[in-house]
Amino acid sequence: MITRDHIPVLLEEALNLLDAGRPGVYIDGTLGLAGHSRELLKRNPAARLIGFDRDEAALTEAQRRLSPYENRIELYHADFRRMTEVEIDWPSVRGILLDLGMSSFQLDDPGRGFSHQLDGPLDMRMDRRQHLDAARIIDKYPEPKLAEIFRNYGELKPAAKLARTIASRRRMTKIESTVQLRTIVEEVCRWIPQKGKIHPAAKVFQALRIEVNEELAGLENFLETVAGRLPEDGRLAVIAFHSLEDRIVKHTFARLARPEQGPAAFDLLTKHPVLPSEEEASRNSRSRSAKLRVLRRHAHGS
Repeated sequence: MITRDHIPVLLEEALNLLDAGRPGVYIDGTLGLAGHSRELLKRNPAARLIGFDRDEAALTEAQRRLSPYENRIELYHADFRRMTEVEIDWPSVRGILLDLGMSSFQLDDPGRGFSHQLDGPLDMRMDRRQHLDAARIIDKYPEPKLAEIFRNYGELKPAAKLARTIASRRRMTKIESTVQLRTIVEEVCRWIPQKGKIHPAAKVFQALRIEVNEELAGLENFLETVAGRLPEDGRLAVIAFHSLEDRIVKHTFARLARPEQGPAAFDLLTKHPVLPSEEEASRNSRSRSAKLRVLRRHAHGS
């Protein structure tokens, strides 16, 4: 059982912008430990929740935490991008929330391999039913493909050099642990710890995590599709934690709110992304990079 406290990011801001006091259905596409959803159900007795998560451990814990509201919830062990495959009464949907960040319990578990700071296997799978993990990428991907991942998903400057070094080292010994990979990254990047400077391994691990879990694949199409299914005054809220995801959300929302042809069916409730307050950032360091954007389907006549 996971017992550590879970602090949902931008909780008040997300619930306010979703206008989550209205009766109806709310969808949490990235349930995690159910921080946002539990608060929503607690505050709104007329709310029903549909939740998705591809991490089975998270889903089990979320179900436990939401047990006081079990007659108002429906949970699925699935990626949020499969939401449209589930039978949902879309006219009843009031809001959809996606929190695209990592759960603390995932980062803090060495056995999951998400953190470069902890010694564990190079795994990084959110859904452990899938075959591809980070160790397989490091072991099997050709050098140019590795460089492309580090450059595009990690925005790492010495991407080619790191890929070349990995390709050379893996011929001699299997690179299977987070510490092995971090050591190579530190060597290639000539890492010297400096206050306020991001460890280069954080960028490499982000790149691998995105590749393993296909985090950016289909995100734009998904946002377009579910926005189109919202009834009037339905809201779509997305919390992103790195620039690659946020860029997709920003551009997709802007395009939907300012279509090239005809009147817009949507408006942006966030002209600029909502950021955590200084108080929240100091209380929860992992919230610092969070950006919340919210799109609303026009009510008739607005």
